Amino acid sequence: MIPLRSDPTFYPSPRSAIEAKPEELAYVGCLYEGTGIQRPDFVAVVDVKPKSPSYSKVVGRVELPYVGDELHHFGWNACSSALCPNGTPGIERRYLVVPGLRSSRIYIIDVKRNQRRPEIVKVIQSETVKERTGYSRLHTVHCGPNGIYISAFGNVQGDGPGGILVLDHYTFDVLGRWELDRGDQYLSYDFWWNLPNEVMVTSEWGVPNTIEDGLKLEHLKERYGNRIHFWDLRKRKKLASIVLGEENRMALELRPFHDPTKMMGYVNVVISMKDLSSSIWLWYRDGKKWNAEKVITIEAEKGEGQLPEILKPFKMIPPLVTDIDLSLDDRYLYVSCWGTGDVKKYDVSDPFHPVLVSKVKVGGISQEFHHPRGDVLIGGPQMLEVSRDGKRVYITNSLYSTWDNQFYGNIKGWMVKLDSENNGLSLDKEFLVDFGEARAHQTRLGGGDASSDSYCYP
Repeated sequence: MIPLRSDPTFYPSPRSAIEAKPEELAYVGCLYEGTGIQRPDFVAVVDVKPKSPSYSKVVGRVELPYVGDELHHFGWNACSSALCPNGTPGIERRYLVVPGLRSSRIYIIDVKRNQRRPEIVKVIQSETVKERTGYSRLHTVHCGPNGIYISAFGNVQGDGPGGILVLDHYTFDVLGRWELDRGDQYLSYDFWWNLPNEVMVTSEWGVPNTIEDGLKLEHLKERYGNRIHFWDLRKRKKLASIVLGEENRMALELRPFHDPTKMMGYVNVVISMKDLSSSIWLWYRDGKKWNAEKVITIEAEKGEGQLPEILKPFKMIPPLVTDIDLSLDDRYLYVSCWGTGDVKKYDVSDPFHPVLVSKVKVGGISQEFHHPRGDVLIGGPQMLEVSRDGKRVYITNSLYSTWDNQFYGNIKGWMVKLDSENNGLSLDKEFLVDFGEARAHQTRLGGGDASSDSYCYP
């Protein structure tokens, strides 16, 4: 039976979603890959309600049944895109869709029955994924038009092309690969869309056989991507591609503007082979043509102290911008510099001319991070998640197991929170989550966040 009332966490527009009540729980993907500990990964449930007696503590865990998944990105089965004219009726934001990056399994986790004690209700084995799609190493999850979309790094053999597969909204059955005409698209990483204009955008990292054993400098020029691709979402056909500078490599997170009338968004490029800098590019529709412009450059810093082996020849520390997030009002862009340890906040009211308004140091390669609670935290700011009202930013420190070990050694997982008011940005001195020996990657906020939902109304 189809309910007459839509899920109360769905909002027709980003403007209305900003008015949602603050999140009370966060779900964090935690992994043991790279630590030497042979234990299954888990999804931690964290209390993020400030006046709660268990504030900033893990109050629940979903223990996975297998070793070696390497939890990475995950998402909801349904979100505000269900309210679009071509949306799917009768669904609710009830399940987390959690793929294993290394295993290619998919876990369906029910958070409705008990939000602090979610339970696994379905496991889709990697053999099913590979047989029906030809893809492996699953990454980004988005709830979209008529299905659940998941990106994959590569094919069954660990080479390319990578792409996108689709799950049924109701049964979670693997339907198949999404692309009908990919053209010359080969590398894959992130994707997102503008639903009313039926446009999808995808980005490039590298194939599994290139990235899984760690970064090799000799692979940068030939094996890592520097393009973004634009697709007809309905026809499932690639329309155009843009090179983001010949010297740049690793085009990662795509953050389209939430206002669907704005045909633009940002993407971060991790490293320049010329000077080790990172950059942020604005992609946009100019008439009938897609363009992209570099709007932010973040320079590498002089290396001080003991550097990891991979950086010793350069005597520099690259910023390694590995995540960005855009507030729901499209006003502020948050940038994590995993290498140098900065979280930067830019005012992007003029999308072509971002203005740095605040930054906070949260670790980094060259220094220990002393949290106000007294803990010494190893690592740098990696994944960002911004609350719907834009007032809180949650940060975890693991990038990818083999890369963690190259740049930081055997790090332990932590999560901190920044308070964001107007142009300010400050560390919440009372919020610190210690995940023990496990590492922490993506965070999803109960009810939705700035990178989980897409909208069809301005």
